[in-house]
Amino acid sequence: MILLTAVAIAEARMGKPGEKYYSGRSRAIMERAYIAFKSSTWLIVISGFVEPVLFLLSFGYGLKDLVGDMTVAGQPVGYVAFIAPALLATSAMNGAIYDSTMNVFFKLNHERLYHGMLATSLGPMDVALGEIGWALLRGFSYAVGFMAVVVPLGLIPSAWGILAIPAAVLIAFGFASFGMAVTSYMKSFQQLEVINIFLLPMFLFSGSFYPLSVFPEWLQTVIRLFPLAHAIDLVRGLTLGNISWALLGHAMYFVVMIIVGLFFTTKRLNALFMR
Repeated sequence: MILLTAVAIAEARMGKPGEKYYSGRSRAIMERAYIAFKSSTWLIVISGFVEPVLFLLSFGYGLKDLVGDMTVAGQPVGYVAFIAPALLATSAMNGAIYDSTMNVFFKLNHERLYHGMLATSLGPMDVALGEIGWALLRGFSYAVGFMAVVVPLGLIPSAWGILAIPAAVLIAFGFASFGMAVTSYMKSFQQLEVINIFLLPMFLFSGSFYPLSVFPEWLQTVIRLFPLAHAIDLVRGLTLGNISWALLGHAMYFVVMIIVGLFFTTKRLNALFMR
């Protein structure tokens, strides 16, 4: 449904026959990415998974006795169980962002890979969905790997926590589509640093290690605009069993990210290569 909506928006804005922009062959892009992935250095591949685990061990178990329990929805929650869902959401984000930003930038500006792809029957939407789909899979794999660590440790106290995996897929999809859209407008490698400058404070201040209530109300409002804040609230609500309509609102935030990201990515690739 989301993808069909994005395709319709792209067609309406560009006023061209749909098949020129979407041939239904995005799987070929993902297959190419998988072949390239198999030749990657494993240390690079697993870095996005190891980082959240290290944060869990160092901050979670290192500070739990000093911090004590946290209060979520009026219920006491152990500190390690409090930060675990935040790190799960961050793991999904990291995997998606890496492939949809740095990898896409080099393919677009240095390898000029998309020039060749779009000289075939593939369209901009095929490229966008293929690259975003691969980034989504990477984010999903990081999230599953992290879940494999935290579940045996008893850090997912609610049966609703099983839904944290599809939630992580949605989060990865949102970050991947939006990340590729932003990257497609970048001209130099230095501009990629803007993404890193944004990601670090978002990770630190989006409720990963302490509740947003420690901040003034005006700052809480600003932080709630960050996508990671919505991701953390969504995953934390599921893993702790705090089910409410607010979780649907967090999910819809990422649906909007996906639609907007797909639209602008397709629009940009069309402007660059389909003139």
